[in-house]
Amino acid sequence: MVKNEIESALKIIPLGGLHEIGKNTCVFEYEDEIILLDAGLAFPTNGMHGVNIVLPDTTYLRENRHKIKGMVVTHGHEDHIGGIAFHLKQFDIPVIYGPRLAMAMLEGKLEEAGVRDRTELRTVLPRDVVRIGKAFFVEYIRNTHSIADSFTVALHTPLGVVIHTGDFKIDHTPVDGEKFDLQRLAEHGEKGVLCLLSDSTNSEVPGFTPSERSVYPNLDRVFSQATGRLFVTTFASSVHRINMILDLAKKHNRVVTVVGRSMLNLIAHARNLGYIKCEDNLLQPLHVVRSMPDENVLVLTTGSQGETMSAMTRIANKQHPHIKIRTGDTVVFSANPIPGNTIAVVNTIDKLMIQGAKVVYGRDKGIHVSGHGCQEEQKLMIALTRPKFFVPFHGEHRMLVKHAETAQSMGIPSENMIIIENGDVIELTEESIRVAGKVQSGIELVDTTSSGMVSAKVLQERQSMASEGIVTVAAAIDWTGKLLAKPEIHLRGVVTSIERSLLLKWVQQRIEEILSVRWSEFSAGGEPADIDWGGLQGTLEKELARSMRRELQCQPSVTLLMQIPEEPPVKVADGRRRRTRPTAQVAS
Repeated sequence: MVKNEIESALKIIPLGGLHEIGKNTCVFEYEDEIILLDAGLAFPTNGMHGVNIVLPDTTYLRENRHKIKGMVVTHGHEDHIGGIAFHLKQFDIPVIYGPRLAMAMLEGKLEEAGVRDRTELRTVLPRDVVRIGKAFFVEYIRNTHSIADSFTVALHTPLGVVIHTGDFKIDHTPVDGEKFDLQRLAEHGEKGVLCLLSDSTNSEVPGFTPSERSVYPNLDRVFSQATGRLFVTTFASSVHRINMILDLAKKHNRVVTVVGRSMLNLIAHARNLGYIKCEDNLLQPLHVVRSMPDENVLVLTTGSQGETMSAMTRIANKQHPHIKIRTGDTVVFSANPIPGNTIAVVNTIDKLMIQGAKVVYGRDKGIHVSGHGCQEEQKLMIALTRPKFFVPFHGEHRMLVKHAETAQSMGIPSENMIIIENGDVIELTEESIRVAGKVQSGIELVDTTSSGMVSAKVLQERQSMASEGIVTVAAAIDWTGKLLAKPEIHLRGVVTSIERSLLLKWVQQRIEEILSVRWSEFSAGGEPADIDWGGLQGTLEKELARSMRRELQCQPSVTLLMQIPEEPPVKVADGRRRRTRPTAQVAS
């Protein structure tokens, strides 16, 4: 690759995945070209009422859409590909390269969202090198993770090689036999790696992450002890884990029924691609297994993280239309809670136990291992690649700090590494690394039930209604700014010691006061057609809310439904106006 006479810097801009877990999205920019590495989502916190999906703020990408040349996908987890369909509704991505499993999953998502024609999907194999634009050659290096078909990538740029590890652990005995291509990493380290961006998730944990195979004997023991129906929940994308569960089901003479849309989709794609191998008769629909003896049934479900609409959560809440927990059932949680999900998972476990199930869960049971490398694997990654510069990626702040400490212990000078936040612009040259500025970053909230984005104002209104309740006031006002009748008031979720009759009287007096003082502001034109009913409605709403905060000592949301006459008064011969009859026209 030919360098410019005047060297340009490579910009690296994370839009998600820093100081958090989820919505991993990274921008690589050289001169007038941008490539994206992954585009994930996160799940809402408890305060995000009605929000289903959290995405990174993509303002920078929308503003620079003309520079986007393509995308690199490292693997098929939702926190790495879940945002792509939403982004394609706002800007085109000419081509997306990724592993076969991730591309199969992504194609279904794009078709469902109606944006399949907005990009071209191309699959890659280990050690494939693809060119994106003029400045980037991207090499895919097989790694090991908790999902099949996962890659580390080496970005060959005019300034040198930048390695992004993606999510990784170093599993020497992978379930599918596809080992981490450590040799290729070492070859890059021998030639020289300009910068390493490395997964920091388990940087606080000493030692090595156990192999996925270590789970098998522990699950085998649990299966052998289960006497009734057996329920197993794990991450839908954990192809290796699902393979083991299916093997054990066959060994213990159980037929498997799969419940949960994401689990069904993943298994279908993985079987088509050969990542999951089992006999057809091992998998049976739910209506078939209902008539089978309990000791011959295994129900494989989604919901290991206590997700509200997942199959396991609905079963625990007695809301599933076809499955009820019975005494004697065994439920296995083959996953640990992601930070932020612990309370939801614990509540689900409690509800299952109350209904008579034996629930097997917890780190001490050995039925789950992480897909991310611990400190010794992070050291090995640094030792093999021998980077000049180092940036800890993918993790919360304390994880990034600890990873930087580990890198420093491996001989990387502190001045050659930086800890960054979402939106920071890294400028990388052959001789330096620095934070050169910041782009707009943050979150975008999606309500998938309405296919719309939830603005900060809407979220604030939802939070206010949830915490303080809502007051609805209906008032009829004539063309002269007078109340035509007593207003009506309805309270929902509002706690107050004031009697309803007194509150109604107070609301009426307050509206009359506002109208008498400020009516002229909204009828300045002197003619009925000039009255600013919208401005009046907003002012009444705002003033009532302010007064209620003072009088009720709480901050409910206030909604004013304002009835106004449909027709203006008609002038008669003597110049006076004759009032028309009020109608039910409402401004709100």
